[in-house]
Amino acid sequence: MNTPGTRVISIDFELMWGVRDHRTIDDYGPNILGVRTALPATLELFEEFDIAATFATVGLLFARDKEEMKSASPAREPLYTDAHLSPFNGHFKQVGKDETDDPYHFAPALIEVLKRYPQHEIGTHTFSHYYCLEPGQSVDEFDADLAAAVSIARTSGISLKSIVFPRNQFSEAYLAVCRKHGIICYRGNEAHWVHRPVPGSELTLLRRAVRLADHYINITGHHTPQVNNSSGSMVNVPASRFLRPYSPALRLLDPLRLQRMRKSMTHAATTGGVFHLWWHPHNFGVRQTENLAVLRKLLQHFSKLKAVYGMRNETMLQLAERTQRQQGNG
Repeated sequence: MNTPGTRVISIDFELMWGVRDHRTIDDYGPNILGVRTALPATLELFEEFDIAATFATVGLLFARDKEEMKSASPAREPLYTDAHLSPFNGHFKQVGKDETDDPYHFAPALIEVLKRYPQHEIGTHTFSHYYCLEPGQSVDEFDADLAAAVSIARTSGISLKSIVFPRNQFSEAYLAVCRKHGIICYRGNEAHWVHRPVPGSELTLLRRAVRLADHYINITGHHTPQVNNSSGSMVNVPASRFLRPYSPALRLLDPLRLQRMRKSMTHAATTGGVFHLWWHPHNFGVRQTENLAVLRKLLQHFSKLKAVYGMRNETMLQLAERTQRQQGNG
């Protein structure tokens, strides 16, 4: 009997901390505020289709107020060459008192909503939305950041076991730090040069253009490998597809976007591979009706694949633990 394929969903939960170095509340605030309704609506949709997902959460979002945010911050801050990349260099001055005062930077209430759905996994997106490949910072600074993320999650009763690296930037040295802190799996990048992790300065126009076109036409492949842990190291649960938010300017191409994802999901189901879809809650913050409609269509397709091919749905952690058991590296 063929091994059934697997569907994984990971969601990068970051609010303003994930976009603060290139967006402002004035121009992106509606997307961030929209998370307050988009996230519960997404959870309800997951409940309808019996979906379990991984929510990779920025550690700063756990803080109940600004004082806790400061006290929980790492003693060693990232010394990026571009100081603007660090939220500790001035951005804290813009943060309000608590979640009621500042819904752009705090999310303990939303995290409590997540915890009401125990089938989902809460993983980490680092404490400060840390950029592992940007010049100036060091592995030791990342170690301090991740220790802070583990600590503040523990205060909410959460043990972190999976990580999604901000901007998908990582290297083997940073994976070793994750292992030290008890994290067993991560979301790797698609196996193609346009998706290779690079600093922001190397994210060229050509690379961006190919990535955009690849959402509508199969340029780089399906990216649905079988996950293994033959090295006994951290389990790589590589990404397959970013769920781009609905764009009115590209609405005529939307059928191609949907078809591209459905075909890759089917490929995973028929080859025993893994289809790993990901996005940010703020991608659904505006035009929620259109974005949730696309997600519903994808979940309906998954239901068909489950019925026909026995396709599974797992969190990153569930897939990693199963892989370790099967290959004797747990």
